[in-house]
Amino acid sequence: MGLSYNVYLNSDKIFGCKNCKTHLASHDAIISRNFRGQHGKAYLFNTVVNTTQSEAVERNMTTGRHQVRDVVCKQCKETVGWKYDKAYEASEKYKEGKFILEAELLCSVS
Repeated sequence: MGLSYNVYLNSDKIFGCKNCKTHLASHDAIISRNFRGQHGKAYLFNTVVNTTQSEAVERNMTTGRHQVRDVVCKQCKETVGWKYDKAYEASEKYKEGKFILEAELLCSVS
């Protein structure tokens, strides 16, 4: 299987896992701040690093039915958000392939 190395982001502001400080996303990758998660405020990101994803499941969410995967910190295995695989509502299609990270589960590491 080989060794798995963490990606280190180079940006003015970097979001990391609150539990272990592993880099997860750059502030520049935020698409929207208008999201809510299980723990409150959440952000929609274009890309994230140093994560693994669970199997896809269908969930009824505030904005309708979606197929999503939990996103887990690769370092400490803490769930930090989710990824949208599929949106069933036409108006929600822009979320497909994007990531939600919950603010409460993040820290600033830069």
